[in-house]
Amino acid sequence: MAIRQIVKEGDSVLTKKCRTVEKFDGKLADLIDDMIETLHLAQGAGLAAPQVGILRRVVVIDIGEGVIELVNPKIIAYSGEQETLEGCLSCPGEWGYTRRPNYVKVKAQDRNGNEFTIEGRELLAKAFCHELDHLEGIIFKEKAIRMLTPQEIEKLNI
Repeated sequence: MAIRQIVKEGDSVLTKKCRTVEKFDGKLADLIDDMIETLHLAQGAGLAAPQVGILRRVVVIDIGEGVIELVNPKIIAYSGEQETLEGCLSCPGEWGYTRRPNYVKVKAQDRNGNEFTIEGRELLAKAFCHELDHLEGIIFKEKAIRMLTPQEIEKLNI
């Protein structure tokens, strides 16, 4: 496993749509393992492949309940609404409020190509939406209803 460099806002890779994963092999497993290690070191909640410079539909999420690996994920159902504070490893030091669904159901494949569905509410629903947006070339700031000022961020101590 290896730590990958997290791509920052301004890099064109973050604005491109990702390609579908077709080969479920050791190279994919290495990417997923590297993404998990990188996510944990960065102390984030989720990481999408374009954030490490790879234009493939791969996401890892860990909101403190164990790692979720998603290959070729697609949101197939959602409901409700939540307005929450959001940040991004590719936009360090920037925070904003977004409106996301409160419930999300995702269809994906695991690292071996097996299909599955997974549901998430609240923080996990937000993480699904945030990371899947990355696969479409969208960063959270494009969905933000209001970005925080540096003074607000300092006051919140985040």
